[in-house]
Amino acid sequence: MAQGSNTDRRRVLLIFLSVGVGVTLIDQITKYLSVSYLENSDPVRLLWGAVYLTLVRNSGAAFSLGTDITFVFPLVALVVLTVLGFVIWRVRSVAWAVALGLVLGGVIGNLGDRLFRSPGPFVGHVVDMVSVFDERGQVFPVFNAADSALTIGVAFIILLELTGRQRDGTRLPSRAERVAAERVAAERVAAERADRERADVERAERAGDEPAADPRG
Repeated sequence: MAQGSNTDRRRVLLIFLSVGVGVTLIDQITKYLSVSYLENSDPVRLLWGAVYLTLVRNSGAAFSLGTDITFVFPLVALVVLTVLGFVIWRVRSVAWAVALGLVLGGVIGNLGDRLFRSPGPFVGHVVDMVSVFDERGQVFPVFNAADSALTIGVAFIILLELTGRQRDGTRLPSRAERVAAERVAAERVAAERADRERADVERAERAGDEPAADPRG
């Protein structure tokens, strides 16, 4: 049992770290390419104008939120990474490992910008490059791969919670499943009661059919 538990833990940690590292690499590579090729360039139009590639340096959080409190976001990111470290140690679900790995990669990707990009440590501006339906982010805030991974990871976590998927790999029954189980249990109790009543009737009938004892012996 302990050996199987350790194997599951190693597998979950491997998936968690692999997803996190993969997201971080994709995020940093796309940021490097954006800085290299989109700096001082016109936005690149894709998918008939549904998506534009344009370089934006964002002092706020994901999707350009909170631009006036840049220094807070690295601290929040460090707290999130600490919480992830505690949570993943108890996770045995592959789905949860993937979801938390997406969050890990998203947090690390933007944290790297905060720490190492200008104008300085803890106040660095995040590189964003994807704009939808408008070349300057007027319809929706410009975002990057880390933002996307973080958003998808959080949405995945909410979905896992709503569907009863537990971090230990078990699954809570849905309301429909609970109702069905209660119905089956009620039917079983009713059947057992009917069997007992039928047995009582049969015993009574057998007792009534037995001849009465002769009082004269």
